[in-house]
Amino acid sequence: MFHAISSLFCKMYIRELNLIGFKNYEQAAFSFTPTVNCIVGHNGTGKTNLLDAIHYLCFTKSFLNPIDTQNIHHHDPFFVIEGNFWRKGQDEHIFCGFKRGMKKQFKRNKKEYERFSDHIGLLPAVVILPMDIQLLTGGSDERRKFMDSLISQYDHVYLNNLISYNRLLMQRNTYLKKAFELRKFDLEAIDIYNQQMAEFGHAIYERRQAFLENFIPVFEVCYTHLSSGKEKVTLFYQTTLHEQDMMQGFENTLEKDRLLQYTTSGIHKDDLSLELNGYPVKKYGSQGQQKTYLIALKLAEHDYLKSKMGISPILLLDDIFDKLDSSRAELLIKKVSEPTFGQVIITDTGKEKLSEIFDKFGASAHFIYT
Repeated sequence: MFHAISSLFCKMYIRELNLIGFKNYEQAAFSFTPTVNCIVGHNGTGKTNLLDAIHYLCFTKSFLNPIDTQNIHHHDPFFVIEGNFWRKGQDEHIFCGFKRGMKKQFKRNKKEYERFSDHIGLLPAVVILPMDIQLLTGGSDERRKFMDSLISQYDHVYLNNLISYNRLLMQRNTYLKKAFELRKFDLEAIDIYNQQMAEFGHAIYERRQAFLENFIPVFEVCYTHLSSGKEKVTLFYQTTLHEQDMMQGFENTLEKDRLLQYTTSGIHKDDLSLELNGYPVKKYGSQGQQKTYLIALKLAEHDYLKSKMGISPILLLDDIFDKLDSSRAELLIKKVSEPTFGQVIITDTGKEKLSEIFDKFGASAHFIYT
């Protein structure tokens, strides 16, 4: 009896999705099961847009296009995304609406949020997209975004510190540019920015360190599962705060900052070193190994959030089988189709391949056609 109640309160999933004027959908409604859902259809039919609509409801924004006006269907005046979720034994109705020339509305159970950031973490989700390979091959901002997005879902103190730090960073950069143009520099003014940024920055640094200490073993287990133990992976936190505090860093780079007119030191320059068999995966990993590495990072994100928050995040998988060999694809499906995993929503162009893999493990999936 206790197990049944505990299981009920660990569940979180989307039950229904309604769209009006969103991207290629003039009007549409979809229903989902609590376990595995497969969205199938030809390219260009809106499979990824369905995942993006769910992402809107979880994170208040698109993962494809941050400009809300460009997510409205053709020349329609507005879009509406509504979702009914089941979360810890209760219904949650989430509304997102945007009209041209007006502020975006976001509501939980008909009550509008004052700050969108207050919604983050209510409906945890993990997304795997083809473009996410930039997490491995792109710049450090991609890897910081991965850390920040993950931690912010379960730690609102971290999220608020990050918002405050980034606001101060923007203000400091504006001041540096203005001081350069006016040829007038106030050391006391810049010191105020330094002290405030250092306070928030050190708090962020400590949270990132604590997160990675616990996250790395989870990631290593996920990669071992997908690769059948054939390769060894790990990651390292790269930051100047290992050697010096932020105030010292600001002092050391002050002249450089004045010349370049932006802030060159701080936690906004942190990075992750992603390694495969002791070498950078971006340089030495094959396309298949890089794809496996990416999926393992995201599965680790899912498992870590589940352990921290007590509910299973929704896993959104977009076209994940490209460049993934059949054995690793099967291991992935085997993991996500376990009864205790949580809700999974997968997009693909054909039903046959997915059905064959699910049948192999005696698992079932709900198919949605676009």
